[in-house]
Amino acid sequence: MRKVALVYDGTLEGFLTCLFTAYEEKLEVQDISPEGEAVGMLFSGMEEVITDFVKSGRVWKALKKKSSEATLKQIKWAFLSEKKGIENTLFLMIQYIFSETNPVDGDYSHPAVLEVAQTARKVSREKHRMEAFVRFRLTKDNIYFAAIEPDFNVLPLIKNHFKNRYADQYWIIYDLKRKFGLHYDLSVVKFISLDLDPSIGISGGSAAYFDEKELEFQRLWKEYFESVNIKSRANSKLHLQHLPKRYWKYLTEKNLLML
Repeated sequence: MRKVALVYDGTLEGFLTCLFTAYEEKLEVQDISPEGEAVGMLFSGMEEVITDFVKSGRVWKALKKKSSEATLKQIKWAFLSEKKGIENTLFLMIQYIFSETNPVDGDYSHPAVLEVAQTARKVSREKHRMEAFVRFRLTKDNIYFAAIEPDFNVLPLIKNHFKNRYADQYWIIYDLKRKFGLHYDLSVVKFISLDLDPSIGISGGSAAYFDEKELEFQRLWKEYFESVNIKSRANSKLHLQHLPKRYWKYLTEKNLLML
């Protein structure tokens, strides 16, 4: 077998194309990495794999025959973690799935199966927290805008939640870390890329971008929160358990820099 390190475009379809290529060409895969993160292996060549939707579709169809819906979901969500080396872990898990006659979905004695399940669980927690902590701000263009910086790439996972919940509003949720977002136009949700001014921030806001009433509502909410907060009964440990500090930046009442 020829030893190779495969490089792909960072998409799930690209990763699945790598799997197809590995089986089709009988390759001994030493590493699978997205562009920009690939490191040459000492005894293997580096090859770029071009995404092929037909090939990736065939791999996914084969996985459907061998796995449960829960396992397919774990594979997708673990992939979205963007965890370094997760492609290699997924490759080992999928190899294991294809090599066994009986389903191996719950075989957590296999290191790759266990790691994928644990990683998917972390992504799931981040998804639910983003659904809970995203705060929209009304822009001067009458679009509700929210900026996020999640640890994992959960934007594709929260799309349906916000489409169903805010079906009567124009809105944008933008991932500042990954530089892409979701835009809903009262009909469909589309992925978009914007050239945003860094000063737009995650909470609070400038009068240059946001409606005056929006800024006033934020000030009133912050004053209300401070007035009802009984400091003598505060339980900081419990508060941090339910609301980790890294999510405070999304919340108006936690934005100490807001005017």
